[in-house]
Amino acid sequence: MAALLLSRYAECIFWLARYMERAENLARILDVNETFARDGQGATHWRPILQLNADQERFFQSYPAATAENVLNFYILDGQNPTSILFAVRAARENARQLRPLISTEMWAQLNVFYNRLLALGPADISLPNLQRQCAFIKEACQAHAGITEGTFFRDQGWYFYQLGKYLERADQTTRLLDIKYHTLLPQSGGVGSPIDLSQWNALLRSAAGYHAFRRINPRGMTPATVAGFLLFNRSFPRSVALCTHEIQQVLSGLTSKYRLRRGNLVLEKVDELQDLLASQSIETVINHGLHEYLDGLQVCFGTLSDGISRAFFGFDQPVAVTA
Repeated sequence: MAALLLSRYAECIFWLARYMERAENLARILDVNETFARDGQGATHWRPILQLNADQERFFQSYPAATAENVLNFYILDGQNPTSILFAVRAARENARQLRPLISTEMWAQLNVFYNRLLALGPADISLPNLQRQCAFIKEACQAHAGITEGTFFRDQGWYFYQLGKYLERADQTTRLLDIKYHTLLPQSGGVGSPIDLSQWNALLRSAAGYHAFRRINPRGMTPATVAGFLLFNRSFPRSVALCTHEIQQVLSGLTSKYRLRRGNLVLEKVDELQDLLASQSIETVINHGLHEYLDGLQVCFGTLSDGISRAFFGFDQPVAVTA
């Protein structure tokens, strides 16, 4: 018996996953930046986070300086900032509201509680003495959403679009984090691969929730190459680009074969290009030829892939037939 999934529902599910992944990722970065990313004098620098999200121009239109107070307000409470946590959770909630016929009551209720708690926060709540506690709350709320979704979301076509959004956002965020952090942490632009302070590389791994996983395969020592290679190519780490790309491929294959969404074949070709880009070089070769350029290429591929998904699945008014 055939079921129907409106393309607008598919798009809402896709972006619900992306926004929740984005909110958790940003909370991790803010938390880790304060805790670990300090220079020799103990000062924490906040401008790299603006660079990570390409937000310098937008930020300085509203704030005079990249102080801790201003950057934290910009990224947590500023609802006019499209890269803020509040904006992401509000957008996720709006997508969930449109999905009420498809998502569980538990998913909807938890997201509403999360959003209302965010709305109740003020500048004092996100000041440096309270930042770790509030970031923990945001991360735990996002993880609760992921757990409730895993336990209650019906495994039909909508589930595939949720997974597609989650892994695409996660892969993109990992490349951006690695790109800006790698060059920020180097002592000088010409020193690619130079030894740097261990705590800084700890910060990079912790931002990606990968420190303990990294230590399982690298119990001693830490170099720029091993960290970058782990975040890019390790197929067992849930946030690595290689694993996320593999999951994207599996999801798209399921949509085209199980659910007969033939327009996904064109998108699969783009994923194959990504797989080739990830499999064709070692981390040493990537660094020697330019890590920034390599990551730029990956980010362009993810942007093209996102556009291809939108054209293939979301650009039509008619419902898409699904084989049950």
